Amino acid sequence: MYVVIWKFRVRQGAEGAFAAMYGPSGGWATLFRTSPGFLGTELLRDLEGARRYLTIDRWQSRDAYDSFRRDRRAEYDALDHEGASFTNVESLVGDFTTKMAEASTPAND
Repeated sequence: MYVVIWKFRVRQGAEGAFAAMYGPSGGWATLFRTSPGFLGTELLRDLEGARRYLTIDRWQSRDAYDSFRRDRRAEYDALDHEGASFTNVESLVGDFTTKMAEASTPAND
């Protein structure tokens, strides 16, 4: 699995619109679901109430994500532009893959 994590600081008063767009039923998830490689998204809100949020987007693979970005570039850019009006800060935390457990082999005696 390939995971992309973004962090945001949302503008005062834009929290509802931001959550509606970036949540699991929002515009981003709707666009992402057009790709068979998309697995889901989460929106996390900071408990300190500092208008800080994280999004966690899960994909089958980095190739699936890269293909989606290439194929849906115009829609992605339009939604990104619209979402920028809700935030003061948007930055990529990073992209990650799950570490697969390596098959263990019995030691030779």
